[in-house]
Amino acid sequence: MQVIEAGLAAKGKKFAIVVARFNSFIVESLLDGALDTLKRVGDVAENDITVVRIPGAFELPLAVQKVAASGKYDGIIALGAVIRGGTPHFEYVAGECVKGIAQVSMQYSVPVAFGVLTVESIEQAIERAGTKMGNKGGEAAMSALEMVNVLAQL
Repeated sequence: MQVIEAGLAAKGKKFAIVVARFNSFIVESLLDGALDTLKRVGDVAENDITVVRIPGAFELPLAVQKVAASGKYDGIIALGAVIRGGTPHFEYVAGECVKGIAQVSMQYSVPVAFGVLTVESIEQAIERAGTKMGNKGGEAAMSALEMVNVLAQL
């Protein structure tokens, strides 16, 4: 039996982090977590990381698609926060964001880590941006590191 697994070190690999500005008070913490993980855990040099800022989570799939199509990056991390409000807007934005990002990953065979919070409240967002529930930006970066290394072995 052959088992393909990969570590997290990705020295020399290039990563793009596409960051939605909407709910920036949460998303900036996700970005900090992702950057820390790429550098500290992945041994990725700062000049091998590109941060792309966009308006919101709805725009993430298009921006991620352009980044993937460039062929410049081994892995992409999508970061954003969609917080439920009193209207069905949440479902539309969150659903299209998830669907679009998954489609890009499959279309371009580039790992796209999903670091977009889809939460019920601001409190839940804060918990997932570096307090009780860890930092989902850092977790997305870990996923990107591992997937880049697994795909290199396939």
